[in-house]
Amino acid sequence: MRYVALFLCCLWSTVCVLPAETIAAPAGTQWNHITVEPMKTSIYVGSVRLNTGVFERNGENFSTTYDARVVPWFFWNENGTITLTLTEAEWAKLAKGERTEFKGEASNEKRKPRHVTGWAQPADRTSGKIKVRVLADGIELIFNGRYQLTE
Repeated sequence: MRYVALFLCCLWSTVCVLPAETIAAPAGTQWNHITVEPMKTSIYVGSVRLNTGVFERNGENFSTTYDARVVPWFFWNENGTITLTLTEAEWAKLAKGERTEFKGEASNEKRKPRHVTGWAQPADRTSGKIKVRVLADGIELIFNGRYQLTE
């Protein structure tokens, strides 16, 4: 019976346009952390696996460390920091269940800059899909994955 109720709730939320208060964090809750599952993309004769720590909120910025592993080209592996920026307007769109674009910057351990763009598409109140584009040395890497919001 619980599964039927859960299914009906999910169906109802996709059919109706819910006000932001319904999808947004419960009263007194603020989403301060974003967890992104490890992501992988293909490159010419290989692949890149991107692992990030938990993004922590500081104003409009969410920052963490990253680890990129390139197979079989291990000498291209790198670690660094990454910061994504979500303005209040973009955060409001995300809270309404709308696809939201973001920008950011990263830099590896050698302080080489990496330009980051992407979007997040909520699936429910606390999770959804994410697409991240990283421009590294003139090569655009595109990663698809899932995210989870936590307090």
